[in-house]
Amino acid sequence: MTYEEIMKKLEELGSEQTKQVYLNHGVKEPYFGVKIGDLKKLVKFVKKDHELALQLYDSGNHDAMYLAGLSVNPKLITKETLQDWAKKAYWYMAAEYTVAQVAAESNYALELAREWMKSEEEMIAVCGWSAYSNYLSITPDDELDINEIKELLDQVKNTVHQERNRVRYVMNGFVISVGAYVPELTEEAKQVAESIGKVHVDVGNTACKVPLAVDYIQKVEAKDKLGVKRKTCIC
Repeated sequence: MTYEEIMKKLEELGSEQTKQVYLNHGVKEPYFGVKIGDLKKLVKFVKKDHELALQLYDSGNHDAMYLAGLSVNPKLITKETLQDWAKKAYWYMAAEYTVAQVAAESNYALELAREWMKSEEEMIAVCGWSAYSNYLSITPDDELDINEIKELLDQVKNTVHQERNRVRYVMNGFVISVGAYVPELTEEAKQVAESIGKVHVDVGNTACKVPLAVDYIQKVEAKDKLGVKRKTCIC
């Protein structure tokens, strides 16, 4: 399918009800309001065309941008393109999911995560913390920098409650990812989770809740799923 055909299909799949849901979460125009499940049905039409996926993201249309993230080949995407994507990720769904997940599976995962986490721009910092969390979920333990992860846990412990709104959310998620995916650091992650307690995030006019990190890790532990890696983090 061509770019024009994909955009027409997205428009057809959109609904006012889904548009309102996204609006409550912080999306801005242009967007059609397409459910994620319906977006996934279009992946097969985009996945073999890397340039089409890039064009969709550059459209600035949320639905097209999310579809691009589901479809693009993370091993073909350049560092410069990912940096551009991060700059254009104006709200949390694009930053925490689309950009972070593609970056985590790219050849520049750690390099960009480290760069973005230090950013003064909230959504770019969000990209960084979420990218690192996703990276932990798919990377063998023997390839991880355990000392760096410990330092980041300490950073969360000492600064999370003073951080920017959505950065607090992804920092909390980082503790969960460490606890769930890096067994060597599960106990340390649980200690940090106990220390930070409930992390307060303004989720706007939505029913979303911030997971309590210690409870989440314990649930994974109870299911005997600690350290079970994912095949892909793009979803």
